[in-house]
Amino acid sequence: MVEQGILLGYGNPLLDISVQATKDYLDKYGLEANNAILAEDKHKPMYAEMSEQFKDVEYVPGGAALNTTRVAQWLLQCPSATSFFGCIAQDKFGDILTKAAKSAGVDVKFQYTDKEPTGTCAVVCTDKNRSLVANLAAANCFSEDHLDVAQNWAQVEKAKFYYFAGYPLTVCPAAMLRIAKHAAEKNKVVCMNMSAPFLCTFFKEPMLQMLPYVDYWFGNETEADEFAKVNEFGTTDRKEIAKKMGTWEKVNKSRSRVVVITQGSDPVLVYTDGEVKEYPVIAIKSDSIVDSNGAGDSFVGGFLSQLVQGKSLTECIRCGHHTANIVLQRTGCTLPEKPTFV
Repeated sequence: MVEQGILLGYGNPLLDISVQATKDYLDKYGLEANNAILAEDKHKPMYAEMSEQFKDVEYVPGGAALNTTRVAQWLLQCPSATSFFGCIAQDKFGDILTKAAKSAGVDVKFQYTDKEPTGTCAVVCTDKNRSLVANLAAANCFSEDHLDVAQNWAQVEKAKFYYFAGYPLTVCPAAMLRIAKHAAEKNKVVCMNMSAPFLCTFFKEPMLQMLPYVDYWFGNETEADEFAKVNEFGTTDRKEIAKKMGTWEKVNKSRSRVVVITQGSDPVLVYTDGEVKEYPVIAIKSDSIVDSNGAGDSFVGGFLSQLVQGKSLTECIRCGHHTANIVLQRTGCTLPEKPTFV
């Protein structure tokens, strides 16, 4: 039986507004397929426009870290095995997010703000690709004093594994560091995702402050490439990039760092204990893919669901592949009623 509260996630909770569009729509707002950015003023009209002008608009509770936590919870099948921190407003979208997370079994400990509405994310799907434009709004209001609330810090102390998306580096890196330092002191496990190339570039310093505390470091190929470029690794060989990430300074030396780089349909690269191994993904026909939104989040969710149970690295990867394969064949980061992973 999995312990309640064993995994704590922290990120930017957002409501995804998802549509199928054309490249012309991407061009209209200067967007790229398979990229993730923060909304600028020029993007603000998108959210109402998508809701009003597109057919078959889908609203899916999201935000990278909440997706991953929700997927891990689904696989664990133990109520409140996972918990989650983030900031929302007490409004319609916030109610949707809260109800969806609780119905999924996640013990959400949201911070609330009246300064901004609940955050949203435009998910523009073109063919099998997705472009994400996040309007953080309330998510951008998360503050470290949330950790000073007794019941919230009790959740930190209860957890043995922590998962951070990279996105909160733009919001409250101090909270991330505080939790990470607690984990290092108590020999607990910290997992973190690079999440988007722009974070590697424009939030380089807070990312590098977190890295020494990270035991499991996740990213996709574009994020790994950007991290290597920004940090002057002097190589474009992803296996070498994984090694350099894996051997970066580490505070908790009781375990070596594991680096996991996904590469779409190409094999996942995993660095551990001085070597890099390749793990082929599950083959899938292109006409079976609905969209790629949430596939990376679900891979990590599958991975973490096995990690917290003490399973091998191979099993963690296998579950990650299994779960990503399921989500690729569905709209957004949505899941069947029951998991089938064995």
